[in-house]
Amino acid sequence: MIKKCLICLCVFVLCLQITPVHGEELKLAPNASASLLMEASSRQVLYSNHEKEKLFPASTTKIMTMILLFEAIEKGSLKWDEELTCSAYAASMGGSQIYLEEGEKMSVADLFKAISIASANDACVMIGERIAGTNDNFVKMMNEKAKELKLVNTHFVNPTGLHDDNHYTCALDLGTMAAYLIEMGGERLLQTTSLYDSYIREDTAHKFWLVNTNKLLKSYQGADGLKTGYTKEAGYCIVSTAKRNGLRLIAIVLKESDPKVRNQEVSQLLDYGFSLYENITLFQKNDVIEKVNIDNARVSQVEIIAKDDIQYVQDKNDTTKVTYQMNYTNLVPPLKKGEVVGHLLLMRGDVNIGSFDVTVKTDVEALSFVEKVVNQLKVLL
Repeated sequence: MIKKCLICLCVFVLCLQITPVHGEELKLAPNASASLLMEASSRQVLYSNHEKEKLFPASTTKIMTMILLFEAIEKGSLKWDEELTCSAYAASMGGSQIYLEEGEKMSVADLFKAISIASANDACVMIGERIAGTNDNFVKMMNEKAKELKLVNTHFVNPTGLHDDNHYTCALDLGTMAAYLIEMGGERLLQTTSLYDSYIREDTAHKFWLVNTNKLLKSYQGADGLKTGYTKEAGYCIVSTAKRNGLRLIAIVLKESDPKVRNQEVSQLLDYGFSLYENITLFQKNDVIEKVNIDNARVSQVEIIAKDDIQYVQDKNDTTKVTYQMNYTNLVPPLKKGEVVGHLLLMRGDVNIGSFDVTVKTDVEALSFVEKVVNQLKVLL
């Protein structure tokens, strides 16, 4: 059941195919201690410099905090409209904060706004304590998630990014975390991280104005997130994301000495990516890829469709052709629409450069025992 088709498309450039461009070959963001440019959906690295170097993340740490928040929402263990009560420990946080008081109540939605826009440390601890029971348990969850995401040089001591010598990450890990958060959070995430300002405590006498430190939201076309950070030890950091013409990029610079230089250099990384690459959709979700014959089914032929969009990043200057093949792992009825029946494998030569789930267009019922016997008799007669 394997079919090869040659298609006239430009080269599929995923991480297994292209070696990242390194700083010694091309000098982008020269003032940053580390930098990275990544395509969000494939996590392909388009440019990197010192991307695995251990550095202090400051408030870009909150990307992991938000990952665990969105996972709790997805699991149903936390609700956006749930009112949380501030502990004495959460109220004691220094640095960026919304000045929560012990015993104060605030919704998860407003706490999320405070974290993503104003980088509120007290809101981070409040969320963490609700999800994990204690701040220490939440930090354990952060480190467990880091292992699950296969981060290469990351260790967390707190959910805020307040400085600790044993609290560190690297540009590559931040890119991985950012891509995962965007995948998890979707529109709900980006609708909030794209806000330049907003308010909490709106119906009280203590209305509080949140102002985003990500100035690219006003100055860079397509920018809609994600997180800035600063401490004396970490310098000025940013994990930025922007989308143009269907292509979403993540750009990171760490340990800059000046916020304006940080913004200029992360913009340079994004400009580089948008000028050289574009996003190509090979098949949209539910598009029919091919028809296949299935034995012992009530229909002799079924349509195979893409379970999700099948997309890739294309180098605008490369016209290399690629092939794809269908690799089926389960074509035994009964089958349900949405059930993975195999994979579309994108190939360059003998190298698999991408794998995408495929399913059947409609449910496929199996023949009954009597129907199988009747069919065998028809063949014999």
